Amino acid sequence: MVLILALAIVAIVLGIIGAVANGWFFLLVIAIVLFVADMVYAGIRWSQRSGRRPAR
Repeated sequence: MVLILALAIVAIVLGIIGAVANGWFFLLVIAIVLFVADMVYAGIRWSQRSGRRPAR
């Protein structure tokens, strides 16, 4: 969970820097790719976790 949150924060910061700084568009692209990869990773982890534990 900490890894997912840390990657999301890094992606947001890189996106802000890439959008604001002149000529640093590649940071915005990297941030978007990182954020999408983070959400896919979170989805995979949560879908695997939900199948293992019984509901209480």
